[in-house]
Amino acid sequence: MKLHAVETVFFAFENDFVDTFRCIPMIVRYKLDTCGLKLKLPEWVKLSVAEKRELAVRPCYTKGEIDEYRRYLLDRVAERCGKTVSELPPVDAAWDELGSVPTEVQQKAQEWNCAPLSPGQWIQLEVLQRFALVKLSRSGHEGRNFPRALIEFGIR
Repeated sequence: MKLHAVETVFFAFENDFVDTFRCIPMIVRYKLDTCGLKLKLPEWVKLSVAEKRELAVRPCYTKGEIDEYRRYLLDRVAERCGKTVSELPPVDAAWDELGSVPTEVQQKAQEWNCAPLSPGQWIQLEVLQRFALVKLSRSGHEGRNFPRALIEFGIR
């Protein structure tokens, strides 16, 4: 996984839960992958809104920032849940591959009757946008946000 400094962005397709932070927004998911931690929804819901907002805006790019992000998250979950956050296995960072659009993204586009993405469209996306499309393509994510994301990113 290549490290990228990303802006704190909340996507429009996340609007139904960003105000309350009832779900983990993509910016936090990206930072969790960056620092190698897996935060489960039952742990997330026990954090305060201020702590969730902090996890969204706190930088997580340099080695020092990543270490501080990890420590902040580990401390908050220990305080709120009395447990340790799980480590992530090595991340398949398909969003970093610019040579071709990941198969899983193309399959999800087909599943939603959307036109396949061209390599040019894929390259033009911001890192966080590519990350979001890959994550929304994988099982365990609410599929209805995939076509919404495509529209938001100007692909459909």
